[in-house]
Amino acid sequence: MTKTAVVILNYNGQEYLKKFLPSVIQHSKNARIIVADNGSTDDSCSFIQTNYSQIELHRLESNYGFTGGYNRILKKIEADIFVLLNSDVEVTANWLDPIVSQLTDHDDIAACQPRILSYKEKDKFDYAGAGGGYIDYLGFPFCRGRLFNTIESDTGQYNDTLPIFWASGACLFIKKKAFFEMDAFDEDFFAHMEEIDLCWRLQNSGHKVYYNGKSKVYHVGGGTLSRANPRKTYLNFRNGLSMFIKNEKPGRLWWKLPARSFLDMVAAVKFIFSDSWRDGVAVLKAHLHFWMRLNRNLKKRKKAKKLWSHKKAELQIYHGFIVLDYFLRGKRTFQKLNFKKK
Repeated sequence: MTKTAVVILNYNGQEYLKKFLPSVIQHSKNARIIVADNGSTDDSCSFIQTNYSQIELHRLESNYGFTGGYNRILKKIEADIFVLLNSDVEVTANWLDPIVSQLTDHDDIAACQPRILSYKEKDKFDYAGAGGGYIDYLGFPFCRGRLFNTIESDTGQYNDTLPIFWASGACLFIKKKAFFEMDAFDEDFFAHMEEIDLCWRLQNSGHKVYYNGKSKVYHVGGGTLSRANPRKTYLNFRNGLSMFIKNEKPGRLWWKLPARSFLDMVAAVKFIFSDSWRDGVAVLKAHLHFWMRLNRNLKKRKKAKKLWSHKKAELQIYHGFIVLDYFLRGKRTFQKLNFKKK
C-alpha cells in the first residue's frame, strides 16, 4: 500500500491552522498528517498540541524558509508520496485519491498538482498554480487560468489531466524517491520559484510533471508575503534568473539571458514610474545578487547536468514570449496563446 504523508510547513500561521486543519483531517483519512513548524514565534505549536494530538508535530529551531524547512523535515518522514501543503489551503473531499493513484500507477510521473482555486472567490482560479504551470521561451512562468493579474473563472475548462511544466508548491504531490534524487529544493532560493526549479530538474532528468483537475483545493495566498511585498519581488526575480541559468539547455543561454535581463530592466523602470519604486529597487537588487552568485549557480548547473536524461524530453514550454503576448498583443487568457509543443 502506498504510504502518503501530508506535510504542512508552518510559520506563525496559527490562525490558518485553526481554520484549515479541520478540512485536512476530515478529507485525508488514508494519509499521515504532519505539521512542520519553521521556528514560529506565535502559539502555533501549543495550539496543535492542545487541540490536535493526533497530528504529528515536528519543530525546527529557526525559520529556514520554504526550501530549507521542507528539506530538513522530509528527510525524517517515511512515505512513498509527499504532499506539500500550504497552511492556508482548504482541501475538499477526495482530493488525495486521484493524484495518489496517478502517481502510483505511472512510474514516469514524479510530481503533480490539483486544480487550485481561490479561497476568497471560489469560482475563480488561484494566483499560485491555478490550472497548471508553464514557462515561456525565456523562462518566465505562468499558469492556465492566470496570466499575470488576469484571473479566469472556473467553468470546467481545466477539469482535465495532462502534463505541465511545473506544479505549484501551494499543493505539491511528489514521490519521495524523485525528490531526493534531484537533491531536494535549492535552499539558496529560500522561498518562491523553488518548485519550478525542482520541476525543471525533474523533467531534464526524464521525469514527468502532471496536473490533475479531478482533485480540487482552495488557496488563500499571500499568507507569508503578499504579492505587493518588495521582498517577494526580489525573490521572484533573483530566483527566476538562478533557475534559468541552472536548467536551460546549452546553446541558448548566450542570447536568452541578455533578452531576459533586458525585460527585467523594463519591469524595473515600469515599477519605478508607477509608484512602486521599492519593487523597482528590488528588481535591481535581485540582478546584482544574481551576478554575484553566478559561479555558485554554474556549479549547481554542472551538478544537475549529471542527471540529465539522454532521451529527448517533451517539455511543456510555450515557444513564445508571455510578456509581449500579454502586454503588447492583449492575449489575456491561456486559450488565446498559440501553445504548440515543439
